[in-house]
Amino acid sequence: MEGLTQNETTISYTEFVLFGFPGVIKYRKLLMIPFMFIYVVILSGNILIIHRVFVEPSLHSPMYFLVNLLFAVNISSTTAVLPKFLLGLSFNSNQITLSGCLSQMFYIYFMAIFESGVILSMALDRFIAICRPLRYNDIMTTGLLVQLALIGVVRSVLLVSPMVVLTSSVRFCRSNVILNFVCENMGLLSLACEDISQQQAVGLMVRILVTVVDVSLLLLSYSTIVYTAMKIAVGKARHKALHTCGAHLTVAMIIYLSALISSVVYRMHTYVSYDIQNLFNALYLMIPASLNPFIYGLGVKEIRRCLTRSWRNKTTIVSSSSMHIRVNKTFVFRVLAKKKEEN
Repeated sequence: MEGLTQNETTISYTEFVLFGFPGVIKYRKLLMIPFMFIYVVILSGNILIIHRVFVEPSLHSPMYFLVNLLFAVNISSTTAVLPKFLLGLSFNSNQITLSGCLSQMFYIYFMAIFESGVILSMALDRFIAICRPLRYNDIMTTGLLVQLALIGVVRSVLLVSPMVVLTSSVRFCRSNVILNFVCENMGLLSLACEDISQQQAVGLMVRILVTVVDVSLLLLSYSTIVYTAMKIAVGKARHKALHTCGAHLTVAMIIYLSALISSVVYRMHTYVSYDIQNLFNALYLMIPASLNPFIYGLGVKEIRRCLTRSWRNKTTIVSSSSMHIRVNKTFVFRVLAKKKEEN
């Protein structure tokens, strides 16, 4: 039987079908419209900010390096899921092998934990900038940024690997249809035909560990930042400090709240339909990635000013080109008219 491995006593699926939004079978192809639109928004918005930060010398600082890193995570995490989902909608099929499913699972969770690490690094950057401003350039060096990125990678691998390894050892014989558009740990484990309490415990422990530790550190950091800003900074300096931190906090709140709501909805699976679970999984994946460019592009003065200046320069070039074309056309018409009169 295709997609199965079999011996005398065991049977286990090795190929699966990602069947997201099972309650709207007749209209599944229409889902391509909103998902494609949001994916284009994510790509264009994040790439625009990354490009602007890369080419603008005034934005070559540790804070904007971390912003670019966050946006690169946004692009990577959504690209790992949405293109395959959209192709599956197009051809009414979304088959995936067990190894492919485990790889997608590893990458998604890796990126989620790494993203949380980037948020913490951004909080550290703001903490040093406001609470230790005279030592900022000495502390926030390129070497430290590389170390923070490597620590984020190592932490993500160490936390995600046990989940994936334990899941790969499970025998799946209930079905080969995953009622989700992405290979999510509990979605795959729900197809197991053996005890999965160990896998569930490890997955829950990782989620709690990352959420509790990271959110606690984040709140501690920003509490100190706000206290220092209110105590030391005055007037415009205080407003600038709090305004910049406001953008970071908004992004962090959207990411953590989306993850929390998605987790709560999934654990209410006996009361919530698969379509609602899929919807909140999609919101968790796409909403932060689509909103982050707007929050930083409109909320952070330096990025907004660079984007505005770039837009004005392009508008000026287009206007100048149009005027040049109109002048050339007028000159040509005059020459033709003069030749006609001479003839």
